[in-house]
Amino acid sequence: MDFYEPEIEVRMRAVYRSLREQDRRRYAAIEAEKLGHGGTAYIARVLRCDPATIRVGRGELEAGLPEQPTEQVRQKGGPAKLS
Repeated sequence: MDFYEPEIEVRMRAVYRSLREQDRRRYAAIEAEKLGHGGTAYIARVLRCDPATIRVGRGELEAGLPEQPTEQVRQKGGPAKLS
């Protein structure tokens, strides 16, 4: 079962690894939902995560997301650095 091209799978893994744990679960859950039947097994294989991680992410999405981020990612007191 191949849904995405290998190059896209590599990019998906890179994005997945760059996320915080909670965001990883939610990202994996959304990707699996987009694919429908067989999506959970496929995304678990592509992202190298446990299918249970995807199920937890689905539960978090179904429960609803907060209006505001739960914690600050950037440090306070300075502007964002431009590259």
